Amino acid sequence: MNTMMTFFIRLSLCVFLLSLSACSSTSAIEEEQVSGEKVTVSYDDSRDPLEVINRPLWTFTWDYVDKYLAKPASELYVTYTPPFVRTGLYNMALNLNEPASIINNLLQLKFKEAAKSTGRFTLNSTIGLLGFYDPASDFGWSGEQEEFGEVLGSYGVGNGPFLVIPGLGPSSVREEVGDYVDGLYWPMAVIDFWPNIARLSILALEKRAAVRDQEQILLESADPYEFIKNAYFQNMNYRLYDGNPPIIIDEDQEAEIDALLDEFDE
Repeated sequence: MNTMMTFFIRLSLCVFLLSLSACSSTSAIEEEQVSGEKVTVSYDDSRDPLEVINRPLWTFTWDYVDKYLAKPASELYVTYTPPFVRTGLYNMALNLNEPASIINNLLQLKFKEAAKSTGRFTLNSTIGLLGFYDPASDFGWSGEQEEFGEVLGSYGVGNGPFLVIPGLGPSSVREEVGDYVDGLYWPMAVIDFWPNIARLSILALEKRAAVRDQEQILLESADPYEFIKNAYFQNMNYRLYDGNPPIIIDEDQEAEIDALLDEFDE
C-alpha cells in the first residue's frame, strides 16, 4: 500500500507540473526583473521543457529544504552516529534493493551481474545479519545495483523531461517510472510504511553526506540549476552504460575548433 501511495503522490505531482507547463504561455520565454528592468530569458533545452517550473522548485529545494533540513540533519547524523552503525544501516538499506537488482540485470541479459547480486543478497542476508555486514565484498562481488530505469534506457527509452521533485531534487520521467516498478519487487512491496520511511531516510542522509565535498563547486558555479541538471544527465548516462558511456562528438563544435586552428596556422 505504501508503494501505491508514494507512486500516486509523485505521479500527481508530475501530472500537475505537466499541466502547468501546457497551460502556461511562458514555458519557453519568461520575463525577469533585473535592476528594475524586464529581461527576457529563453528556455530552449529540449531535455527540460518544464524549466520555467523546475527552476523555482529547485530554488525552493536548494535554498530552503536543503539549507534548513537536509543538510543539518545529515551533519547531525554523520557527527553523532558511530561509523560502524552508519555503515551497517546503510548496508541494510542497500541490501533490500538486491532482489530488484537481480531481476533488472536478468532483463538486460546481464547474467554474470545477476549471479553476483544473488550471491550478495543470499550471503549478506544470512551471514551478514540481514545486510548489516557485507561479507560478499570479501569475494569481490560488486555492490553496483541496477534499477528498472536503466532497463528502460537499455531498450532505447529516453530519460523524458527533466523534473525537479520539491524537497527531493533532480529526477526524470524515466527514473520516476523505474522507481515505481522497483518498488513492486519483493521485499519492497511488503515493507510497511514506517520501516520504508526509515530506509529512505538513511539513503537520503548518506546521499547528502556524500556530496558534501562537492557542495562548494555547486555554490561557485555560474548557474547552479544548469550545473545540477547537466550533472544529473551525465550520471544517468554513466549508470546506463555501466561506467563506459560512448563518446559523442559535437561536429559543429569540432568544425569551429578546426576553423580557429586554421586561422592560427595562417
